[in-house]
Amino acid sequence: MTMHNVVVGTSGTSLDDVVAVARGGARVELGEDALAALAASRRVIDDLAARTDPVYGVSTGFGALAVRHIDPGLRGRLQRNIVRSHAAGMGPRVEREVVRALMFLRLKTLASGHTGVRPLVARTLADVLNAGITPVVHEYGSLGCSGDLAPLSHCALTLMGEGEAEGPDGTVRPAAELLAAHGIEPLELAEKEGLALLNGTDGMLGMLAMACADLGRLFTSADVTAALTLEALLGTDRVLAPELHAIRPHPGQAASARNMRAVLAGSGLTGHHQDDAPRVQDAYSVRCAPQVAGAGRDTLAHARTVAGRELAAAVDNPVVLLPGDTGPGRVESNGNFHGAPVAYVLDFLAITAADLASITERRTDRLLDKNRSHGLPPFLADDPGVDSGLMIAQYTQAALVSELKRLAVPASADSIPSSAMQEDHVSMGWSAARKLRTAVDGLTRVVAVELCAATRALELRDGLRAQGYVPGAAAEAVIAALRASGVRGAGPDHYLAPDLLLAEEFVRSGALVRAAEAATGPLE
Repeated sequence: MTMHNVVVGTSGTSLDDVVAVARGGARVELGEDALAALAASRRVIDDLAARTDPVYGVSTGFGALAVRHIDPGLRGRLQRNIVRSHAAGMGPRVEREVVRALMFLRLKTLASGHTGVRPLVARTLADVLNAGITPVVHEYGSLGCSGDLAPLSHCALTLMGEGEAEGPDGTVRPAAELLAAHGIEPLELAEKEGLALLNGTDGMLGMLAMACADLGRLFTSADVTAALTLEALLGTDRVLAPELHAIRPHPGQAASARNMRAVLAGSGLTGHHQDDAPRVQDAYSVRCAPQVAGAGRDTLAHARTVAGRELAAAVDNPVVLLPGDTGPGRVESNGNFHGAPVAYVLDFLAITAADLASITERRTDRLLDKNRSHGLPPFLADDPGVDSGLMIAQYTQAALVSELKRLAVPASADSIPSSAMQEDHVSMGWSAARKLRTAVDGLTRVVAVELCAATRALELRDGLRAQGYVPGAAAEAVIAALRASGVRGAGPDHYLAPDLLLAEEFVRSGALVRAAEAATGPLE
């Protein structure tokens, strides 16, 4: 990914910018509008802090302890303590890209001017991101309500020069050492600032943003492999006719059908479903591929809409409302930190991943079954009985599909009360995001197995070339690129796991889509 600067202003950010910072290492800078808004909102906090009446998050405790008024001399300690006590995560470290996304999205909310932190706090967070310092954040600790509390607290701890973080060289060191090495002064937190650093949906939103990018590529990849399987099974492409999809006008379905038609253009193998083994129509897993993948595409479009709204939001509690039409500047408690909108779509996407994997595995199984593959050898083996071909690759694929079905059980249907029943309903959005990441990885592998099977099956149709029946240009391009990547084709049995790993990377990196597009032009 090309390095570029991402300017963070008051109006939010984009899915592409999240991915650029999280995965591409893009630098971030604060816009002039953000710096002005930060200064204005801080003046509101300073004014309220000077008064004698209690204001939540400024001069009170937090959560179930919000009833206590905090003396001015203890407020800095209060802000440090909330970070230290809430940095209570457990389990393995989460991925670097997730932490970078989480930090960037917290910076986005700070820059909105609705949190009341000083410009210094936002600048320090930007400096840590740009230095390539990644706080150690653990798997467990967020309930997806009152924000991703423990994950964000571990990040805030790094800004204070406490805890551990990973440097740009990948080595985990004390945060204080890393800040000093990059000339960054640890933060001394003032009123409201500790709370503002840890009260948001940033972790689950960051994972949603990256899942949207990954699934967009995977839906296109699955269209390609579905078309290759249809071709290898000598199926009919008439079911992809645009007029058939126009009478059920789901946009995702139409897009998938267009992709499959493009991949099959010029193929001499389609339309032979009546030749030697008459069949009235192809099986559902082949014939209904656009309907299933298309439903996933439409779900992804909805998820992107929700993500776009959240990326434009300022998520904190309490929030600062600047002076204007609503009256003087003030601080108000609210419930905007609840992760339900994000949690729901994270779970929706896990369902689509499971179903797309399920239909993909069924197509692969047809390719391997001599009773249903229309002339292909059992398991696509070179010498069936002596060779097992892709028999166990399909076992692996089936195991992944079973796991994906378990991951499709929604996390957001659960809730567990916390904080002495003050926080008595939570979203579990972080958990939904974590299992979606696993589901995306699983779907990538399932598509990779179909790719291996479909390309091998097409090679085994070489006997039809003498009769003038050849695969389309897209199939030829995909086979050539896959073989060039090191994935071996038809032939005697060999150690298969390395080939499957290479095929997985071929799908994950987008090489599959690029290979097809070399023949088809841009796919959707």
